[in-house]
Amino acid sequence: MKRTIYLIGVLVGLGSVAQDKQAMKYAKTIKSEDLMEHLSILASDEYEGRETGTKGQKMAAEYIANYFKSLGLEAPVDNTYFQKFNLTSSEISTSYFRKGDEKKMVFEDFVYFSRAETAGEEYINIVIADDADAMIKSYKDSYVAYKVDQYTNLQDRIDKAKEAGAKGFIEIIEPDDTFSSTLRRFSGFMKRPGLGLEGRDNEGSKMVILGKETIAWIFDKEYDQLKAGDKAQVIFNADYLDKPTETENVLGFLKGSEKPEEVIVITAHYDHIGISNGEINNGADDDGSGTVTVLELAEAFTSAAAKNKGPKRSILFMTVTGEEKGLLGSRYYTDFDPVFPLENTVANLNIDMVGRVDEKHNGNPDYIYLIGSDKLSQELHDLSENVNKTYTNLELDYTYNDENDPNRFYYRSDHYNFAKNNVPIIFYFNGVHADYHKPTDTIEKINFEKIEKIAKLVFHTGWEIANREEKIKVDKAEDLAGN
Repeated sequence: MKRTIYLIGVLVGLGSVAQDKQAMKYAKTIKSEDLMEHLSILASDEYEGRETGTKGQKMAAEYIANYFKSLGLEAPVDNTYFQKFNLTSSEISTSYFRKGDEKKMVFEDFVYFSRAETAGEEYINIVIADDADAMIKSYKDSYVAYKVDQYTNLQDRIDKAKEAGAKGFIEIIEPDDTFSSTLRRFSGFMKRPGLGLEGRDNEGSKMVILGKETIAWIFDKEYDQLKAGDKAQVIFNADYLDKPTETENVLGFLKGSEKPEEVIVITAHYDHIGISNGEINNGADDDGSGTVTVLELAEAFTSAAAKNKGPKRSILFMTVTGEEKGLLGSRYYTDFDPVFPLENTVANLNIDMVGRVDEKHNGNPDYIYLIGSDKLSQELHDLSENVNKTYTNLELDYTYNDENDPNRFYYRSDHYNFAKNNVPIIFYFNGVHADYHKPTDTIEKINFEKIEKIAKLVFHTGWEIANREEKIKVDKAEDLAGN
């Protein structure tokens, strides 16, 4: 008897997870056919790609809220499931450089983007930077022009110029074919209205991307004759049309049986990129797959609660809006209106694209990329590993968890807004594929058996976090807000 107790103690100390028959019972409620039923609606043409602030996004919000209600989840936002907030929709009205009667026009000769206030036509000073920033004093109240291929770390240069009082920044892309492709790519994106949480501000900087021909025209010199320290003055005009756009996160709350004040947040973004060039981007994988996973997880946990086997800690199921516009919905929740205090938030499990197989794992769908599990809590990482060994036996791929990963996926989905507030997170991700952000990201390409397995991994992970005696420890806290 004593030996048995000792061995159990050793296993607990090592972070092992013993099989829980109740957890296994309710995990079985997660079914691929239910996932398919939800996704066939949310990723249908009727929902028009669910772009933030549009009819399709609001239809999806209603669908999710109605499902939460059918499960008996609490409506935690003033007795509703909707956390409503306004974004600022911004569309470039007109922008140009002018010398006399001659103009260089936005989207034809350059690209412009900014969160700064606009003032119509104004004279601006432009100074050509050098690679050592030796003339930093001359940057004050000027637009600083950088030759992009000359700098290995352009952001550092921009930061220094901003500190010196620069008013704006100009990126000069030297190869003509590179500039042409950049102009096409950015113009297509920038012609569409952009969304932001805040309005414009006096401190905001302005950014212009142009090529050799336009900068030479501004300075009235051959491009090859331009040198560091050269200055020019030109009339610049940039006007935006701004209007408020209402959107909403959708929240369903399951109150914990023993530690209700401690909350686990399970997230996915339900928005996508809408219609482009007349074609609907259905976003079946991105992130319809994550959204329907949250719905199935909510069903599994509420099924347990209905039999008085619910989690000890509370769980907030939250599908967020505006991820494609810059993680706006999750940022609104964490930075402006955390319905449940972040200091009481135990962990965030975020699911973004889990229904496809990337090229690296072709022929082996039983994998998932895990990102961030060890960034703030080694305990969370160990728990996740042991849950997988106990229940699901998926290949856990940590390729994108590398600090030096050039894709920087850790910073590119909604978990990051929790992580920057030192809430431990796990990001579940299947990797990118050829249909990413294209009209071809459709439901017939989704592997629902794969989603079911990943959903069960998330369920068991959430179950362990919710029912363990002590909450997950944060042992690697850091200030990420300025990253």
